[in-house]
Amino acid sequence: GILIKGGIYLEDARKLKVIALDKTGTITEGKPKLVATEILDQTVSEKVILEWAGSLAALSNHPVSKAISTALAPSATVVDHFMALPGRGVQGRIGNQDLILGNHRLIEERKLCGPAIEARLVEHESQGRTMTLLANESGVLAIFAVADTIKPHAREAISALHTLGVKAVMLSGDNQATAQAVAAQANVDDARGNLLPDDKLKAIEALQKEFGPTAMTGDGINDAPALARADIGIAMGAAGTDTAIVIMNDDLRRIPEAIRLSRTTHRVLWQNIILALGIKAIFLVLALLGSATMWMAVFADMGASLLVVSNGLRLLRLGQPDDQPTKVHG
Repeated sequence: GILIKGGIYLEDARKLKVIALDKTGTITEGKPKLVATEILDQTVSEKVILEWAGSLAALSNHPVSKAISTALAPSATVVDHFMALPGRGVQGRIGNQDLILGNHRLIEERKLCGPAIEARLVEHESQGRTMTLLANESGVLAIFAVADTIKPHAREAISALHTLGVKAVMLSGDNQATAQAVAAQANVDDARGNLLPDDKLKAIEALQKEFGPTAMTGDGINDAPALARADIGIAMGAAGTDTAIVIMNDDLRRIPEAIRLSRTTHRVLWQNIILALGIKAIFLVLALLGSATMWMAVFADMGASLLVVSNGLRLLRLGQPDDQPTKVHG
């Protein structure tokens, strides 16, 4: 389940001090569902508002937008001048309405978030929900609460990282309250919310400066700058992504396994170097003393090769998760 794109990354993974993780699709399942809808504007019919929201959401690739689109079953409403706003949401024009469908940050930037709306958002966010709001130029029309669940083995993976002495930090575009709620469920050391793609990049640079070698784990376009800047970029289930390590089966437990593999490989590498050179050094001394034989020469050559290969094969014995039994051939 682990694809490592180059020996240098296999060697460098052992040096990692921090693993930064995106939230949606990395720590969580990435399959959020719409759990609550609140219509705030009574001057427009609920049916029309839901059609607007569904039509905008249907044009976005973000998991949260997909959850809204799936739940609302959008009609064939035409959206003009559609534009994605990375880390914020989307915008477009339907009929004579200029609309935005985005997160808390976007609504605040457009100065549309009043005390009443803020109170409603805080209530949902404290439950770990991701909030999306539909608004026009006049104000917020509706609030959509989307909930995602953490992956079954997320806590186990984070605990494994802690055992290895690696710190786990969550970097999320979601609000801070939601990020902290999810981080608490997964036992993540630190959670940082309200991050745009450039903010994630800066966070990686700060972690590198404070702790040392840092990896970034993500699966979305919002993570691209951070993945590129990290010492090792780890993509979840995205084999085409230009990253150093790809977790093909989308299982977070593969990350600590990759680090263990790197550390074990490094140990075995040095054992083999010392073993091979040691045997040849002993043979050289015996030869200089006139005590070497042909069979000693054969052992120093082919015997050393067989020993280092046999020692290297121990890497195949690395433990497998309970749901992936070890395969033994022969």
